[in-house]
Amino acid sequence: MIRRGIHKPKAKLNENMVEISWEAIQNSDIILFLIEADSKEIGRGDRKIIEKIKESNKKCILLINKIDLVNKEELAKIIDLYKNELDFSSIIPISAKNTKYKDVVLNEIEKNLLPGPKYYNEEDYTDQTLRNLASETVREKALILLQDEVPHGIFVEVEKLKMSRTKENEKIYNIEVVIYCQRNSHKGIIIGKNGQMLKKIGTMARKDMENNFKTKVNLKIWVKVKEDWINDEKFLKNYF
Repeated sequence: MIRRGIHKPKAKLNENMVEISWEAIQNSDIILFLIEADSKEIGRGDRKIIEKIKESNKKCILLINKIDLVNKEELAKIIDLYKNELDFSSIIPISAKNTKYKDVVLNEIEKNLLPGPKYYNEEDYTDQTLRNLASETVREKALILLQDEVPHGIFVEVEKLKMSRTKENEKIYNIEVVIYCQRNSHKGIIIGKNGQMLKKIGTMARKDMENNFKTKVNLKIWVKVKEDWINDEKFLKNYF
């Protein structure tokens, strides 16, 4: 379980995210606890997480991100600070900007896992439905391109996903997606000047889908405003 979603909830969406994160601790074989190297102290939120990890009796790897922002002395201090709070299986300083750390983390995870049953066939790519993959792909591209301009309060719903054939008799998925946001100002940012931002999101998402689905994709995206959807039970039911 990677530390994410654990924060002070301000809406029903946030409450659900936190609840799922706590449950994930109990159902995990190993926990990855991610902190930032430039932290000066252990905050209340991190202390609560540490207590939950202690209660779970699960193995935990401490990942210290953003090591490029601190010197060796500062890094040593943050390591000592957290090491005194919990007996971590290992502590790995990383920089998310550098892909070389990925294999280091994956290898450490593998070392700490016990052999278990094979739950899926080796050729299985994912247990998610095509609809889930399509919505998550669009949402991912939107967040990458929009960055800090629009909060993470974006909900993506696939309204249509149908297989058909082109004139050349090639298979093609016709996919229609709606991106919901909370404000008209956000809608304008998502669409962009002359629709350029929405076009970029669609192009990136379509290419990923074609690569993952191994077939052509005809993707159409609309943007709609749904105020306060993060407190709407109907939306949240489909979100998780």
